[in-house]
Amino acid sequence: MRKGVESVNPAIELRSLSFRYGDGTAALTDVSLRVEQGECVGLLGPNGSGKSTLLLHLNGILPERLPAGGGAVLIDGVAVGPDSVASVRRTAGLLFQDPDDQLFCGTVGEDVAFGPQQLGLPPASVDMRVEEALMRVGLAELAQRAPHHLSTGEKRRACLAGVLACSPSILVLDEPTSGLDPRGRRELLSLLQGIPATKLIATHDLELVVELCPRSIILDRGRVVADGPTLELLNDEPLMLRHGLERPHVLQHRHPHGP
Repeated sequence: MRKGVESVNPAIELRSLSFRYGDGTAALTDVSLRVEQGECVGLLGPNGSGKSTLLLHLNGILPERLPAGGGAVLIDGVAVGPDSVASVRRTAGLLFQDPDDQLFCGTVGEDVAFGPQQLGLPPASVDMRVEEALMRVGLAELAQRAPHHLSTGEKRRACLAGVLACSPSILVLDEPTSGLDPRGRRELLSLLQGIPATKLIATHDLELVVELCPRSIILDRGRVVADGPTLELLNDEPLMLRHGLERPHVLQHRHPHGP
């Protein structure tokens, strides 16, 4: 996973993070975790467990006002806050659960260009990044297509292209396979496997986690309840059932420690 000496700073670090929404609902309670440089980690849990809320803290979308709740979020050793949010968003790219929340320009190419333009890059560099990102996700021929004319899988890949065009070292993905057909899912899996960035993937697609993430973290009711090797956690049926999850079908006939 990593070569040489490990970085002093983890890619992602949460220290006793707590957060309540405006109506007083506790979304996260004393959450601490680390994701090392180059890791690919699954973030699992039932609906309402706090996964999406946690991800929104990783590039400063939440909290909307500081302070709110407590604790700290560090990206590559930099504490997320009003003074650092711009640099943090260059480091950690977030893929939203609903691609329609991320696509807002007239064409796919314009959407992918938006991030690099915000980085202040010259037009030639923006064009190069757009071309490379669209080629990487297999949408080079659709640069002039209106986003609302794309399939769900194409929209998701267009969003990913927009993230990749900013060259983040960390990818934060919220339900990346939601709504995809089997072919779209396979294409996205292959794409993610080829991206060397650190990845934190919140998902209900446990088979994706088995294929992609050596380590997983289980969140329930805003708290970390388990953190360890993916196969170990997912094969622990009592643990899974206690936290609204099920052992994935792909593991039904697999030994917990190997094929």
